[in-house]
Amino acid sequence: MRVLGIETSCDETAVAIVEAPAGSGPGGSILANVVYSQLTEHRRFGGVVPEIAARAHLERIDGLVTDALTEAGLGLADLDGIAATGGPGLIGGVLVGVMTAKALAFAHDKPFLAINHLEGHALSVRLTAQVDFPYLLLLVSGGHCQLLTVHGPGLFTRLGTTIDDAVGECFDKTAKLLGLGFPGGPAVEAAAKGGDPQRFALPRPMWRKPGCDFSFSGLKTAVRQTIEKLAVEKLPAGDAGAVADLCASFQRTVGDVLADRCANALSLAPSTTLVVAGGVAANVYLRGRLETLAAAYGARLVAPPVKLCTDNGAMIAWAGIERLRLGKTDGLDFRPRPRWPLDPSAAVRV
Repeated sequence: MRVLGIETSCDETAVAIVEAPAGSGPGGSILANVVYSQLTEHRRFGGVVPEIAARAHLERIDGLVTDALTEAGLGLADLDGIAATGGPGLIGGVLVGVMTAKALAFAHDKPFLAINHLEGHALSVRLTAQVDFPYLLLLVSGGHCQLLTVHGPGLFTRLGTTIDDAVGECFDKTAKLLGLGFPGGPAVEAAAKGGDPQRFALPRPMWRKPGCDFSFSGLKTAVRQTIEKLAVEKLPAGDAGAVADLCASFQRTVGDVLADRCANALSLAPSTTLVVAGGVAANVYLRGRLETLAAAYGARLVAPPVKLCTDNGAMIAWAGIERLRLGKTDGLDFRPRPRWPLDPSAAVRV
């Protein structure tokens, strides 16, 4: 079974082809995985500009589909389905991917699969690791921060979510305040190396409180206030390590919060497997904190390879395979969704 996956929900234009046995179970092969990152287009703005992102997707998508097919040595006739992110995300970009996938599916008489971007992250670990359902998932990215039990494709129970900002957005904001550039996650992680993680005492929102919800707006504010107090741009030579110390302290604080919330989740919904996915899952320090926590609860931590943590077409193609195996396809009248919760029954956060 081979599926082509298209991902255009934010600032990466990505196309991949994944192959897997027709039967159920984890494990597949990535035949092609091409990504065009729009960092150059957005860096000077310090963040993603939706209109620029949509236009860049439109300009690149056809060429990337061709590149993926060439890399895999396949034609469209060799595919069993065409999958694309149907939401949530920046609606202009989502439209580009969905319309491209629909056109390919219609022209070549292939099943069309509209994939929830979050489900792509949630299931991606099963592409490369032996992970069976159900498992506990920490989904952490620039726009999302959730704890869920994953029972299968389309079957999620949300245990907690952020009541304000996502952790990835907090990383980006910290990097911007410190002048470290965009994207913020890798920049903060790099700056934190060699820094003193105990120098700055930052607040840990929701820490040691019941439940599994997150909050990061207070941490963002504290970082800004600390930077203003230090006047980083005018630091004396003797305090040149303040940026590294603040990044290390910030990263440690985030680790404290994530570990605390995951501990509550493992108590409420015990699992032998804790999966961390999403862009923030690429952070080596945070992986280490979560690995220690999982071991304390008799569980193992599993994360996708770093290249599959950030947005990519392979996770969309894999989610397409998981759904296609169950006979779940979508009509060409599918409407892209700027919002699309994994667990519709969970309380809505405004």
